Amino acid sequence: MASKEQLIEHWTSSGIIKDKKVIDAFRKIPREIFISKEKEEEAYGDYPLPIGEGQTISQPTTVMIMTQALELKENDKVLEVGSGSGYQASIIANILGDGGKLISTEIIDELVESAKSNINKLNLKNARIIKWDGSKGYEKEAPYDKIIITAACPKIPKPLIEQLKEGGIIVAPVGNMVEQVMIKGKKINGKLIEEKLGEFMFVPLKGKYGY
Repeated sequence: MASKEQLIEHWTSSGIIKDKKVIDAFRKIPREIFISKEKEEEAYGDYPLPIGEGQTISQPTTVMIMTQALELKENDKVLEVGSGSGYQASIIANILGDGGKLISTEIIDELVESAKSNINKLNLKNARIIKWDGSKGYEKEAPYDKIIITAACPKIPKPLIEQLKEGGIIVAPVGNMVEQVMIKGKKINGKLIEEKLGEFMFVPLKGKYGY
């Protein structure tokens, strides 16, 4: 089974992950607390793992690629759609530091509680987990510097584009229920200029603008 350091070595030697802040956050946040006890020894396998309620924690490489694509800065305000068990939220919150703010929405009750508990264990005071249909965005805290969607969506929901600041970045897997393309969109003159980051497979986005 791969170790944390073996994954880091793979990413840095292959050039997949170049952002030192992303590597540092991965090193600090213990992935094993976000999965079930039975799967703990598989925490650093580079594949998704079940977290209950038909949902998964994404493979480490996917989490890192998405986080790096956000180009996070320490005072950013970030919206995450789909908390899951809170792993990606914790990585992002760690990078943002005290000057930043993460709002993470989750629609499944059991996962809301799980993510809140995990965030609290790590004492990440700049992160908030909210029970909400994040496919509609979260107007109360808008606008956002960065937005990340951690589930497959048929297209990037219009409310999220509207709640993204000019010059802001959104990262989302877009496609059908079988495969998606990771899109990195930068908002220029009110529209997204899109870049493709490769093919991925995610569980479907729930809610008004999901599947």
